[in-house]
Amino acid sequence: MKFKIGSVLFLGIALAAGIGLSSFKKDDDGKGCHVYGKIKFVDYGEDYKIKWVDYGEDLKIKYVDYGEDKEGNWKTVDYGEKYKLKIVTYGEDIKVKEVDYGQGCN
Repeated sequence: MKFKIGSVLFLGIALAAGIGLSSFKKDDDGKGCHVYGKIKFVDYGEDYKIKWVDYGEDLKIKYVDYGEDKEGNWKTVDYGEKYKLKIVTYGEDIKVKEVDYGQGCN
């Protein structure tokens, strides 16, 4: 069986695109547990859309000045961020509640 160069090239490009797209995925569990550290709030170009809630949250967060390397701890920054977040009222990726203690995933 002979393959034309164009068919092989197309197959290679399609395979590479599929691998590239499959490796880019957001949080598998939809909880946002991995979203911690240095956070920047933006109007566009976000990594995740968040919605502030009083109950039914996916993630409880606490704003900190240091120790942001633990789940649920956020430190807001203007540059050098780990995640860019956009605040929305619907269509969110993660529901977030701010707490004084007990931060992390449910």
